[in-house]
Amino acid sequence: MTPSLAVDKPNPLAGIAATTGSRHPPSGRWLPALILLAPSLIMLAAFTYWPVLRVIGESLLVGRFAGQGTIGFDNYRRLFVDPHFGRAAWNNLVYAAGTIGPSLGLALAFALALRETNRLNSCLRTLVVMPLMIPLVAAAALFSFILLPGDGLLDFYLHRFGLGMVNWLGDPDLALGSVIAITVWKNTGYYMLFFLAGLAGVPQDVVDAARIDGAGAFRRLRSIILPLLGPTFGFVVPIALVNALTQIDHVVTMTQGGPSDATNLLLYYIYQQAAQNYDFGLASAGTVISVGALLALSLASFRALERGIHYEG
Repeated sequence: MTPSLAVDKPNPLAGIAATTGSRHPPSGRWLPALILLAPSLIMLAAFTYWPVLRVIGESLLVGRFAGQGTIGFDNYRRLFVDPHFGRAAWNNLVYAAGTIGPSLGLALAFALALRETNRLNSCLRTLVVMPLMIPLVAAAALFSFILLPGDGLLDFYLHRFGLGMVNWLGDPDLALGSVIAITVWKNTGYYMLFFLAGLAGVPQDVVDAARIDGAGAFRRLRSIILPLLGPTFGFVVPIALVNALTQIDHVVTMTQGGPSDATNLLLYYIYQQAAQNYDFGLASAGTVISVGALLALSLASFRALERGIHYEG
């Protein structure tokens, strides 16, 4: 019998393990990364994480001015029984519904109409986007003169048609609608830019093929363009929700929440409690509720839109 020779087969993983070293890199390798990230981490901690923790803590601090300083939920109880907070929350819902839908609808319509690049469309795009260049405070001051009762520009032309004087900002039934109209005028051009960018990614050959097959303009919009604009909607809708909660410069300039709380929005209510009434506990509780509601609405809208979003491969 001839003795068998045992040959050790090389392990292919041995070379990889030898070249890559251990699974965890030495701790010294993290030091340059931490040094480079330190400025960003410090800024995030100072201006994001610490303010969030402080607002949450202030909302739970009860009896601060009475010298007690106990922890509890009394600020939230006072917030929910305050009729001014309920009115501000309702106004904000109406304001969001009245600004987001019309702004996005007009922006999409303008983007579809001005999609082709030519000299006329370039001029029209500039006119639509021009309100974006005007600060909201300046736009509010301008519209204060336009909506001035009797002597304003709008009443001047309405008088030409035989209509009487209208107090657009002093009538509780018209004030919030006037603020909504200004916001739609201001935001439409901003959202149009995103839709123009999204339409640039819609394959023109697919649209042309649907036109050849006999699909009308509405059918092409519903079955091709809108599904392919899903990522754009998923980006624009959360931005519109944030704007609906945070844009109050025109309210401060034009109405200060009046008349009779008709234009009082959540952020302006929080400002009143913190800067005018010095009730930081109530203002912090309102901030926590507002941010929580905004986060929930943003996540819900994004998940609802994500189901129909089509991403190009």
